[in-house]
Amino acid sequence: MELYIKAICGALIALLLCLILGNRGKETSLLLSLLVCAMVIGVGMSYLGTVVKFFTRLQETIGLNNNLLEILLKAVGIGLIGEIAGVICNDAGQTALGKSVQILTAAAILWIALPLYTQMLDTIEELLTGI
Repeated sequence: MELYIKAICGALIALLLCLILGNRGKETSLLLSLLVCAMVIGVGMSYLGTVVKFFTRLQETIGLNNNLLEILLKAVGIGLIGEIAGVICNDAGQTALGKSVQILTAAAILWIALPLYTQMLDTIEELLTGI
């Protein structure tokens, strides 16, 4: 949790520096923001490593399908990357581009999860035929 607090403090300090720079240093402010985002993502990845270990253990314990776990983790990764990219676009003053990234992210998550929906539909069809 200490690493989390440090990352948040770093982000807030970067925010203050960006506000101080204002419009005069817009390029520098954007670069600082990108660098701090990369740092925060690195911290987030260290937390996700533990989550992946848990899911692997869960998979081994209950026999969870490996493909389902992979889809879930990919969807989370796509969501996080898309959210960060969209916010960075918004910060740079490109709101339409940021919204487009968010829409693309939602579409990519739906696409990556399609095998889950297909499996769910197959299960429902099996249940209905059994009635």
